[in-house]
Amino acid sequence: MDTPICDFVQAYRHSGTLRLHMPGHKGVPLLGCEPLDITEIEGADDLYHPEGIIARSEANAAALFGAGRTLYSTEGSSQCIRAMLRLALLGYGPREGRARLLAARNVHRAFVSACALLDLDVAWLMPEGDRRSLCSCPVSPEQVDGAIRHERPFAVYLTAPDYLGGSPDLAAIAAVCRAHGVPLLVDNAHGAYLKFLSPSRHPMDLGAAMCCDSAHKTLPVLTGGAYLHLSREAEAQVGRWAKSAMALFGSSSPSYLILQSLDLCNRYLSEDYPGRLAAFLPQVEQLREQLSRAGWQVLPSDPLKIVLSGCRRGYTGTELAGLLRQADIECEFADLDAVVLMVTPENLPEVRKLAWWADLDLSPRAPLPELSLPRLPAPRRRMTIRHGAFARSERVPAAQALGRVCADLTVSCPPAVPIAVSGEEITPEVLRLFAAYDLDTVSVVEEG
Repeated sequence: MDTPICDFVQAYRHSGTLRLHMPGHKGVPLLGCEPLDITEIEGADDLYHPEGIIARSEANAAALFGAGRTLYSTEGSSQCIRAMLRLALLGYGPREGRARLLAARNVHRAFVSACALLDLDVAWLMPEGDRRSLCSCPVSPEQVDGAIRHERPFAVYLTAPDYLGGSPDLAAIAAVCRAHGVPLLVDNAHGAYLKFLSPSRHPMDLGAAMCCDSAHKTLPVLTGGAYLHLSREAEAQVGRWAKSAMALFGSSSPSYLILQSLDLCNRYLSEDYPGRLAAFLPQVEQLREQLSRAGWQVLPSDPLKIVLSGCRRGYTGTELAGLLRQADIECEFADLDAVVLMVTPENLPEVRKLAWWADLDLSPRAPLPELSLPRLPAPRRRMTIRHGAFARSERVPAAQALGRVCADLTVSCPPAVPIAVSGEEITPEVLRLFAAYDLDTVSVVEEG
């Protein structure tokens, strides 16, 4: 597969052209990448009005993912989420009155900021069952069906896979959405690679109208590289606004380093990445079995995550992360319950190191309760998300925030999943979750 962006930049790098344009380093190495760092010079195309090399590279990505259209982001899935909601509002939202989305509660903060900017209301889907992690929100097709009938949203929004690697039955939920004539939008930030499993588990193949992928999370792409995918039906419905929606929330100076990374990834994916992935996954499964035999509880997750609970051996997730760090193994995320480890075919040696660590003897401890986090409370809305987010605010100790209204989001990042959303009342249950995530101060709407 060709790499038009990279080919152009390499040719420019070796052309000897005097750089009387931005950026200010003029291609002189400091970090080492500067000769490849350019701006929208003649021939370099324009990310938000592409007609040349960027348009060709995005078309390559769309072909690989089987999308009606794929757009690049150099500002992560956050930019894609905001653009996706803007497109859904334009193409499927009401012509008058307030617009309401139906969303599972374990959203990234970028979703909430998009709702504030677009002045959207949200009807929340709360998790079914007894799972209490902030990151996880299991919902069923029946739950979604009932909520659509009751709330009459213009779109349904899910995070799948979530930070712990869990995912609802997207195909069944997509069928429910189609039956009601509403689009399914998916934050697939952690699952770009799912397209290349056999069979594919990517949201676009399971019936989503639009989804975002953080390419940099699971593929060999620089941080900030992401995709916004539109189905063929969504492309016909909203495609004419797609680039303007991305531009609305993006910088006018996109990183050409990240664009080259996305461009090169197309070639990587086309050169038997599915085969490499298929050969790697059995080794990950063997590691899960080894960790389980060693006494660690291995929680269900998507194939490129290993999610461990140390409760049976007396360790919290944060303590377990500390033990791993002592062995020079850095995790993606840890809370009281679990540790999230993300692996790819690119770090096979590190995966083998984790296998060595699994067999180490640790001091025995009494088991801990498996569910140590308070239950995620049903939200109490006091004002719109936009009103809460843009109101005059003050930071106060969390212990003094009871009964106040959340202003700016107070989140731990990772996972960047809000405990209380802007405009919601801070209840005793919310305070307990703040304490569980060591959040000492919160932003609340000024009173009076």
